[in-house]
Amino acid sequence: MPFVLKQYPAIQGEKIQHFLINNTDLSGSQSQKLLSKNRVFDDQDNILKNGDTINCQTIQVAVFEGHSRGLKPIFETPDFAVFDKPSGVMVHPTRKTTEYCLLDEVRYFFGDEASLAHRIDAETSGLVLVAKNKQSSRQLKMMFEHRQYNKEYLALVRGQVLTDLTIEKPISKADSNIRMKMTCDSEAGKQSKTFIHPLKFNESNQTTMVKAIPVTGRQHQIRVHLDSVGHSIIGDPIYGVDESIANEYLCKTLSDEKRLKFTGANRLMLHAHKLSFNYKEVDYNITSKQEKTIFSKFFK
Repeated sequence: MPFVLKQYPAIQGEKIQHFLINNTDLSGSQSQKLLSKNRVFDDQDNILKNGDTINCQTIQVAVFEGHSRGLKPIFETPDFAVFDKPSGVMVHPTRKTTEYCLLDEVRYFFGDEASLAHRIDAETSGLVLVAKNKQSSRQLKMMFEHRQYNKEYLALVRGQVLTDLTIEKPISKADSNIRMKMTCDSEAGKQSKTFIHPLKFNESNQTTMVKAIPVTGRQHQIRVHLDSVGHSIIGDPIYGVDESIANEYLCKTLSDEKRLKFTGANRLMLHAHKLSFNYKEVDYNITSKQEKTIFSKFFK
């Protein structure tokens, strides 16, 4: 489990932020970050906030300590590394009970200063860029904010895609009971653009492998754009299915058999395949090695 609960004898009447700096091995910036993320507790598991006065016997701090399950970076320089993430692995812990995520491997290999330069969905497999230190983190995250990169995805979609498509539709939060669902139906959404290029068509199951290049980086952009033109991604439990299926998926009650029946696969068939960018006047073009493993059973 990545979060380790460290305990310290409390000093009654002291402000919590002063206690953490003066009586633990945490720095000032670490202490403030932990307080802001609700990871400091009293001995009754009540969350302590910046400015709170200690009135308990023990202070508990949930500290992230990465561990490895054998996933190694496929490429690295002194400033950054690239992981080829499997489907089903979250990039970041969502709660204290998250047992494993990509950040585990990042911190295990590169220490506490290492961080993710960008994110992909848990069920999306493929390339994730990681900064090894604070300076490279600032540079790489700024690069993503200013779209100074090229990302290329592979996706298996329903139906036959005959020609190149440019999908340019605004994306916003959907008016839906599905908490994470996005939509292209609202003109008030954020402008978004995705290029789609068909690669292979499987006549037997009426699916097409496509290359998807997102120009912008909205939440679920490729998924919602493809669904909006009638080519939802195979295995998608949120888009292109009835909301009852999506609810079962989010509640973790959707069986593998039922998901396969209604979505066509037991994982989202979306893969971050290529990543290209210029860093410190050097061009990098990195390609995932998972393509054959992921798509081979659909194109024999």
